[in-house]
Amino acid sequence: MTRPSGIRVVDARVYFLPVMTRMPLKFGGQTVTSVTCARVGVTVEDASGRRADGWGETPLNVQWAWPADIPYDTRHEAMQKLVLELGRRWIACDQAGHPLAIGSRFLDDVLPEARRAGGAAEPDASRPAVAIPVLASLVCASPFDIAIHDAYGELHGVDTFQTYGPEHLAFDLAALLEPAAGSGVCFRGRFPADSLVIDPAAVPRQLPAWHLVGGLDPLTDDDRTGSEPDDGYPVTLLDWIDSDGLRCLKVKLTGSDAGWDFRRLVRVGEIAIERGCTHLSADFNCTVTDPAYVNEILDRLARDHPRIFTMILYVEQPFPYELEEHLIDVRSVSARKPLFLDESGHDWKLVRLGRELGWSGVALKTCKTQTGAILAACWARAHGMPLMVQDLTNPMLAQIPHCRLAAHTATIMGVETNAMQFYPAASGPEARVHPGLYRRRHGRIDLSSIGPTGFGYRVAEIGRELPDPCR
Repeated sequence: MTRPSGIRVVDARVYFLPVMTRMPLKFGGQTVTSVTCARVGVTVEDASGRRADGWGETPLNVQWAWPADIPYDTRHEAMQKLVLELGRRWIACDQAGHPLAIGSRFLDDVLPEARRAGGAAEPDASRPAVAIPVLASLVCASPFDIAIHDAYGELHGVDTFQTYGPEHLAFDLAALLEPAAGSGVCFRGRFPADSLVIDPAAVPRQLPAWHLVGGLDPLTDDDRTGSEPDDGYPVTLLDWIDSDGLRCLKVKLTGSDAGWDFRRLVRVGEIAIERGCTHLSADFNCTVTDPAYVNEILDRLARDHPRIFTMILYVEQPFPYELEEHLIDVRSVSARKPLFLDESGHDWKLVRLGRELGWSGVALKTCKTQTGAILAACWARAHGMPLMVQDLTNPMLAQIPHCRLAAHTATIMGVETNAMQFYPAASGPEARVHPGLYRRRHGRIDLSSIGPTGFGYRVAEIGRELPDPCR
């Protein structure tokens, strides 16, 4: 078998696109009112000199990726600086190969040093570098990684997800993954395509859409404060359910006020039952330190509101995302409801650790790189761990790989998608080409507009005007 030659990055362009939320998004102790999206264009070249462009984009959601007492502006600037530095390092990198191979090496060998340096190309004694957390560094790396996967598909004229089999890979998963001890799993002779939905006839064209119920979101008209926008889009949860035909609701909780969390779940659950919704999830956003906190809420629901308890499909990441620093045995929680890693699932190695601690499944995110998501999905699938794909409130181009990942990983129930709740106007040019991806209808999104190569962005048709690139 003659496989296509590998690629190397010869150019990278970074664009910072500011976006304001129409309503604040509150989760845990954090509130988001604006975000900067990092859009990256890369040019790749193969051994014969052929070139192609690819695109990637990720919101630099500082509050989610880097919750800290450090001033927001300091964290935001550090993440932007790291994005620019990673662009320089990709161009300087002489590695060539398949995106999974060069992406893995970059994440293992280059990103950690750049992260510790705070994104600085050179030391600056007047402004010491701020060490950037692993999660924030992955967010900064992800638009490049996504763009390289896109460019490889464009270069070879195929869909990116068609490049994860032996026709394009000269190595199997054993070169990148190690099974859990005693699991009986073997990665020799297996390729990512074996763990993904690859057959075009089997890839779903529509997916159930999960709606995010933020901590500040009004549920009914009684919750309105008068400060809500009057822009033609729904405001209350009731309005959203009726407008979009929602069936799946993800509820953001505090993790620090058990009474409030319980009442919020009950209220949302009662609205869900009244309006015919079928599934709930509970997201504590890494603020819980004792499994008893979650267990008591779940047990009280099971006793006092059994129908709402039954509707909860899974619980998402209640505990601190520094998994190696907080080795919490979570089996008591996962015995009650499936428990999914999110912020902690940086890579397949941490998924392996999570499995040892009793976590049930993994919530994938493209904002932690396409390479990391694909490898984590393969590891989890081989070890019987179910998958979800969670949102980082992805607008514009960021929405497309995010939804594609969900369509190709056979999640337990569709995909979380909430950018249309918080900044729908930001995706106007993309929505004209892909209307089904930026508006939920009958509780679903529609991927039928996806193009045939790369991630199927159809960038030329979108025609978004970009500012000058940052170098």
